[in-house]
Amino acid sequence: MTGIVQSIRGECMRYKSLAEAAFAQVAETDLSVDGPNGGNSMAVIAWHVSGNLRSRFTDFLTSDGEKPWRHRDEEFEKRAVSRVELDEKWNGGWAALLATLDSLTDADLARTVTVRQQPMLVSEALHRALAHLAYHTGQIVYLGKVFKGDQWKSLSIPLGQSETYNRNPISERPDAHAAHLKR
Repeated sequence: MTGIVQSIRGECMRYKSLAEAAFAQVAETDLSVDGPNGGNSMAVIAWHVSGNLRSRFTDFLTSDGEKPWRHRDEEFEKRAVSRVELDEKWNGGWAALLATLDSLTDADLARTVTVRQQPMLVSEALHRALAHLAYHTGQIVYLGKVFKGDQWKSLSIPLGQSETYNRNPISERPDAHAAHLKR
């Protein structure tokens, strides 16, 4: 049986893989293009997610999740980045999250952490982080679809293929879905 922390880790990895599969489909120049109607670029979203993860999950159990060294507003500044720069920034945030998740046990879920001076249970902080990842991953995937148009390769069940998929649902578990995306 998978523990709750490991289940949350698996779902986080699902969203990491989805975003990375979207990044991989677009041209390097598209990473820095603003979204429609003044929306954030994929790079800006990646910077924000990375900053959030580094801040929240550095010294997770012992310090406030909003670190004094984080400058959130700067994460939203327009930027032109290379794919290498994006990967380095993105992976830095994820390293903080994954190291923390790998150190936690289900017994830690009832402990208290602080985010922006507000105490909350570890379980609440992890669910909050997972929801934040899902929100921004959806934005990244949407931008990928906008930039690729008809050339977009579906990251889930392609339209019109639900019945076929349901006969052999191979990607329901987060690890299986992540592996499928990397093919």
